[in-house]
Amino acid sequence: MNRRAAEHTEWCGRDHRCGLGEHRSEEIVVDIAGRSRAVLVRVRTAAGREHAEVRVRVALAPTELAARRQLVGLLGDVRQAVTRAAIAARPRPRPRR
Repeated sequence: MNRRAAEHTEWCGRDHRCGLGEHRSEEIVVDIAGRSRAVLVRVRTAAGREHAEVRVRVALAPTELAARRQLVGLLGDVRQAVTRAAIAARPRPRPRR
């Protein structure tokens, strides 16, 4: 399917989020009060390429060592999620006939 950047999609926010040829969805927010928050936005660039933009905010422990452990764990989890998403996006080879 060839998607053109100039056309709005069914998920496009169609307001101030669209600008400079880029289309952006409304934010999808996951909020755990006082602990963490994640915001996901689907983006189609002026070139027609689509991306997921994710921002994550996590409350860190008050001590340096515990906070560093949290950050190491968070980085590992983010790396795994990004890798999983990238693998899912790869085209699969067609079976030979």
